[in-house]
Amino acid sequence: MSRARLAVAVCVVVAVAAFFAAGGPSYFTFDNLKAQQAALEHWREMHPWGAALGFFAVYIAFTSLSLPAASVLTVLAGAIFGPWLGVLLVSFASAIGATLAMLLARFVLREWVQRRFHAQLAGINRGIEKEGAFYLFTLRLVPAFPYFLINLAMGLTPIRAWTFYWVSQLAMFPATVLYVNAGTQLARLDSLRGILSWQLVGALVLLGIFPLAAKKALEFAKARRVYARWNKPARFERNLVVIGAGSAGLVAAYIAAAVRAKVTLIEKGRMGGDCLNTGCVPSKALIRSAKLLSQIRRADEFGLRASAQVDFGKVMERVQRVIREIEPHDSVERYTQLGVECIQGEARLTSPWSVEVNGRTLTTRSIVIATGAEPFVPPIPGIRDAECLTSETVWNLRELPPRLLVLGGGPIGCELAQAFARLGSQVTQVEMLPRILPREDAEFSAMVAEQMRADGVNVLTGHKAARFIGRTLVCEHDGTEKQIPFDALLCAVGRVARTRGFGLEALGIGVSKARTVETNEFLQTVYPNIYACGDVAGPYQFTHVGAHQAWYASVNALFGFARKFRADYSVIPWATFTEPEVARVGLNELEARERGVPYEATVYGLDDLDRAIADGTARGRIKVLTAPGSDRVLGATIAGEHAGDLIAEFVAAMRHGFGLNKILGTIHIYPTLAEANKYAAGAWKKAHAPQRALAVMERLHAWRRG
Repeated sequence: MSRARLAVAVCVVVAVAAFFAAGGPSYFTFDNLKAQQAALEHWREMHPWGAALGFFAVYIAFTSLSLPAASVLTVLAGAIFGPWLGVLLVSFASAIGATLAMLLARFVLREWVQRRFHAQLAGINRGIEKEGAFYLFTLRLVPAFPYFLINLAMGLTPIRAWTFYWVSQLAMFPATVLYVNAGTQLARLDSLRGILSWQLVGALVLLGIFPLAAKKALEFAKARRVYARWNKPARFERNLVVIGAGSAGLVAAYIAAAVRAKVTLIEKGRMGGDCLNTGCVPSKALIRSAKLLSQIRRADEFGLRASAQVDFGKVMERVQRVIREIEPHDSVERYTQLGVECIQGEARLTSPWSVEVNGRTLTTRSIVIATGAEPFVPPIPGIRDAECLTSETVWNLRELPPRLLVLGGGPIGCELAQAFARLGSQVTQVEMLPRILPREDAEFSAMVAEQMRADGVNVLTGHKAARFIGRTLVCEHDGTEKQIPFDALLCAVGRVARTRGFGLEALGIGVSKARTVETNEFLQTVYPNIYACGDVAGPYQFTHVGAHQAWYASVNALFGFARKFRADYSVIPWATFTEPEVARVGLNELEARERGVPYEATVYGLDDLDRAIADGTARGRIKVLTAPGSDRVLGATIAGEHAGDLIAEFVAAMRHGFGLNKILGTIHIYPTLAEANKYAAGAWKKAHAPQRALAVMERLHAWRRG
């Protein structure tokens, strides 16, 4: 805890202790209030403005310090100032005092609480950010929840101070009116308990849940309106129909079958989707062949004599063989055995509860759209005539292109450009932005670009493709045109969600600016029983995120009538499988600066790691971002051998709320690459060593030596 926070905490504790030590609670009792009523009224008559301002200041002070006198003071306001002025004073003083109490709790405790219980509070934080006003309004109107506890608890959340103030002002008003009005009849009251009857308490509770009930009613009304033009079947043949058998669709169908729901999976192409057939699996198989060749070329470095010749046709045959070996994991046979009805054909939504395929109409209670994404080919003049390859069609090649032009400097473009260069193509990579891998920190982009150039890739950044003339690209760079001839063109500038051709337009299901299906936090479309997940929904286009989303989509589709779960994107890792690999989770410095998030960066170079030196892979680095003065991980980026595997420890740290001290205290096998994570944690620890304590220990040891 910082000195400022400690000082504030001490002042609050001293003030509260002084109140109790001076016998404060004995003065602010109902009986004492009645006994002093006449004297207080006389004081107000003699000093009307001073009495009002003094009462206002005392009320704020007591409320901000969470002292147990708010109810008595509220009744006192009615007794001294009458109903109108009493309500005015208490209404504003209570809201201001509550806000100050919230801000005190936030200043002193929030950073420590959020750091200590980061994982447990992640869901609460998201709920407060989205619907904090609803929650606070409900709590304020229910007398069972002490106001001072609400103030302190809300201070530990990310609710905005202005939102907290105006909601408190509004929500506390009914109880303020009741207590102040009771104070005007003070002589007739026997105790504070007489103010609130069970009928009044019940009314306040109903008023408290009104915002949530109104929200549910609004959702119900919107659903009825969107469903109004459709005839809902009296019975359903299925619980769930899943459209698309990629990673998201397969997981959604698997979960539905596992809980014994009747589920149908429809796929117009090959089971396994892009990941198995044209994405992750074939690209990693190609990269492995290219990497092995690059290692053979370094044989002399390891004291060996070896050489190899590339048979590109056989390389691509191996790629297909790897696909065939993995295919059974995603096959119709396997999913049929699991209890999933698999249908090959083009699906079309014909209503919110029906899907047409192969001339059949299937009725279902819920639908999950998991149609994935496809490569985007930009409308550059002449690109169609250049016989453009994409990440889907490049696997049809059986002859190595002598000159390959790759458009795009993102992960797909970099992976394939490096692989083809290592296999023998003269590769030119064109990227319009100032550097490749623009989402990563600049030093990691530079590491990859340096290695790619060493592998023979002509990396051209800051070059904008203008037009194609036959098999020549004309691009613009620094105001001049440059011509790049090629034999084959690979376009890898991004992917776009598959949202056309299966009935979204007919149902009026919206598409976002990013051309993904519009969904809410539960992955529901405009129709509450139709969900979308995976690349078609975004915001991340990764196989593992599609599978992650599929859990939420399928569980909400099947059990949402009882409880729905918000999709959690708090800890999303990814990797680019170039050499060096670049893996990341959470924030990097680029994003932290853009979002204004304070951080400390710790860097450990893999050139110092024993196992990396022994393996001949001693290059790369780990960069970890932590909260200032804390070991809590905000994000980590690793560039180096097996970075995609090494990042898992930091993913676990962020997901489960343990920090670098716990990583440092974990035994890592020697010699392994995983030790790098421990050494990165050690670098953080060294930077945060308690210098004063070390100086004291140094003097102690010197004294003991005599």
